[in-house]
Amino acid sequence: MKYKQLFFDLDHTLWDFDANARATLEQLHLDLRLVDKGVNDFDRFHKNYLQHNEKLWARYRNGYIKQEELRLKRMWLTLLDFHIADEELTRQLSELFLQLLPTRTILFPDTIEVLKYLADKNYKMHLITNGFEKTQHEKLKHSGLESFFQEVITSECSNSLKPQKEIFEYALEKAGARVEESIMIGDSLEVDIAGAMGIGMDQVHVNYNDIEQDLIPTYTIRTLKELKEFL
Repeated sequence: MKYKQLFFDLDHTLWDFDANARATLEQLHLDLRLVDKGVNDFDRFHKNYLQHNEKLWARYRNGYIKQEELRLKRMWLTLLDFHIADEELTRQLSELFLQLLPTRTILFPDTIEVLKYLADKNYKMHLITNGFEKTQHEKLKHSGLESFFQEVITSECSNSLKPQKEIFEYALEKAGARVEESIMIGDSLEVDIAGAMGIGMDQVHVNYNDIEQDLIPTYTIRTLKELKEFL
């Protein structure tokens, strides 16, 4: 086998962040009676949250904002879209969201089947994630993914974020892996694929949404099952 060490991204690759976020926000929309406070269009509320979250994560990756600002500001801006400027509600929404989100268990199709297949072939599997340490471990535990991965490398434990080369170098060191026997599997061209390219690691772009590629990865797949074709 050319590859012995598989490094996966978690959110948007194995664990369906958008679906889990939607389920969590739906629950909070009901529990906190947000309709009574002016959030009368849940679909818009969810869509705007995802947009703000994505933009703020980009700012966080680039070092412009801190973790706490990311967590609060995504809720503040989403509520502000509905003309709600309520700091107490923002903090309550943020705290409850962070408590509930990691307990959600929606995975992309075939995730468990494919991970079992790869484990049976004796691949060593690890995660490299920009998510927060406690949150990511909770996601793994609740969704039944924990046992598949030997090392879980987060931005917090490595003091760096994808696509920076330092987090990949730290992951290789922790896993005891050589770059030429390793491959990165993730959904983001600018974060997962570009980051792996930066240290000479092969890559698999999990292109669920068939987005246009401005980078040419080693492999491109549209379902996780396609990993079986070359691993």
